[in-house]
Formats: sequence, C-alpha cells, structure tokens
Amino acid sequence: MCIIFFKFDPRPVSKNAYRLILAANRDEFYSRPSKLADFWGNNNEILSGLDMEEGKEGGTWLGISTRGKLAALTNYLQPQLDWQARGRGELVTHFLTTDVDSLSYLKKVSMEGHLYNGFNLIAADLRQLPDPAIEDQGGEYVQPVLSKYAAVCVRCPGYGTRTNTIILVDADGHVTFTERSMMDKDLSRWETRTYEFTLQN
Repeated sequence: MCIIFFKFDPRPVSKNAYRLILAANRDEFYSRPSKLADFWGNNNEILSGLDMEEGKEGGTWLGISTRGKLAALTNYLQPQLDWQARGRGELVTHFLTTDVDSLSYLKKVSMEGHLYNGFNLIAADLRQLPDPAIEDQGGEYVQPVLSKYAAVCVRCPGYGTRTNTIILVDADGHVTFTERSMMDKDLSRWETRTYEFTLQN
C-alpha cells in the first residue's frame, strides 16, 4: 500500500516555515515499468514520475506543476480488482494538465469514481490559499482505508516500496522536490533526484 504524509499550513507565521511538507512512498510491483521523476508536459511545467505499464501509460501517482497544482494518489486493497477499470494514475495526470480548480475536479471525480479501482486522491492548488478542496478533504471526497497490513515501507518478494518522494513548498513558493527510486528491481540500487523551482504567479 502506498502512503502519504503531509502537513499543510496556508499561512506560515515564519518566513522560514513551509506551506507544504509532503512525504510519500509508492508501493508497486518491482517489474512494473515507469519513468523516474522529471519535467514533462506543455513547456515542461509538470514534475512527476510516469507509469509506463501497457494500457496505463502516462498516468502518475504524484506530481506538481510550476503553476502550483499538486496531486497525489494512493490505491487501496479491495477483494477483487476490475481489470477493465480505467488507470487510476490518469486522475493525477488529468488534474495536473487541466485548468480545472481542485474542488471542481474532486467533485467531478466523486461522480466518476466507479470507473476506477479503489483509490484516495489529494488535489490542491497551492496558489489559491487556503485551497477549499484541502479544507474539505477527509470528508465526502476522500475515504481513507486503514489496514493492519499497511506499513510505512513495504518489502515483499516482487512487490514493495520502490519510490520515496519529499515535496517542500516554502512561504515564498519555492519548491524542492526530491525523489529516491529503486533501480532495475534491485533493492540495493537507488537513485536520488532533486529539482527546485518557484511557483509561477
């Protein structure tokens, strides 16, 4: 199971404080193809990893745009997966690539959620503070599932935590995105990439 921790303070008291601190682990089959985090999209404005699984290409689990849009996704276990369901990663990609505000987007997703296997979705616009969608999350739009089998770092044969991501957004809109990814399905080989940029006005 993937896991996301975040602290959000829309108006930090100190200039040295962060508006957002997000830490995430992506748990996935080691053999599932994906691209490491990098900039992509129109004008290279979106920073995320990308799913390259056949039929799910272009989806992502976590991303942020230079325009201040942020989205993150976790899947949750369910007794039976619908193999005909749409790829959940497109939920993040669609939010990052459209001009729809986060609250409207989450309302739309809540109407279309049945088209996907189970998920939790965070969507926010860091330029619009406080973001009404963040204030409402945890209510009708996000229904987290707690499982006694969930762990912060999963290690199983062929499946487990393969990506760790930290996103920091300071009071001035300076973003630091650091991602550590397992290389070639080898638990002893990891690559870390860090990107920095300032949110556009």
